[in-house]
Amino acid sequence: MRLTLLGTGTSFGVPQVGCDCRTCTSPDPRDKRTRTSALIEADGRRLLIDTPPELRLQLVGADIRKLDAVLFTHAHADHVHGIDDLRAISVRQSNGLAVYGPTDTLAELATRFPYIFDPAIVTPAGTTKPELRAHAIEPDRETDIAGFRVLPFTLPHGSKTVFGYRIGALAYVTDAKTIPETVRAQLAGLEVLVLNALLSRPHPLHLSIPEAVAAAQAIGARRTFLTHLTHETPHAELLGRLPSGIEPAYDGLAIDVSGV
Repeated sequence: MRLTLLGTGTSFGVPQVGCDCRTCTSPDPRDKRTRTSALIEADGRRLLIDTPPELRLQLVGADIRKLDAVLFTHAHADHVHGIDDLRAISVRQSNGLAVYGPTDTLAELATRFPYIFDPAIVTPAGTTKPELRAHAIEPDRETDIAGFRVLPFTLPHGSKTVFGYRIGALAYVTDAKTIPETVRAQLAGLEVLVLNALLSRPHPLHLSIPEAVAAAQAIGARRTFLTHLTHETPHAELLGRLPSGIEPAYDGLAIDVSGV
């Protein structure tokens, strides 16, 4: 199984609009961060996590022409507002594209993008829309999605919740404020953990970098990659101060993971 982190930035992205800080002006390509998404591949099957605003650029950059399914973590704009870019994928697939996520997330997407999800809205002849088939999934219940065994779990994100996902020896967690004990138990024996880490200081909605490091050490994955990063610290500097086994992710990072 291969994990590719298509985007690793916070909701502002990096460089941030109007900012001339050392990270936003850095020549290091690892400091150019689009909004957060990931691709999981195994045996020719492809599973996308989230559809951020730069999705078209991410898919073109990674030469992704086909997807088997999409997982949504939650409905915040930086994770879903590239959803129309799935049109270029679904138009190539006769049965459309299956998308999965929490019930409330799919309901919010249906309200926000009725032209996609309302079957009564038909596009004029000669035009297209994303042909998506929505499937709500339940937390703590392993589900077969496009040939992957996917375990969703719920995490706090301020007053809302988000889904994290475990797939074999890989777990993907973004936009979490804490990792509850019940979830930590579900993450035993990981080879790779992807975990959000926003700032050096505490934040009301996200794990801080110190909190993410502590959570990663408690979970004990062989390798942990921090995502959803801001322009606060350049990649190279952050890499140099993190403990062994934990490192910042960057856009385009590909990681091989044993087991599916």
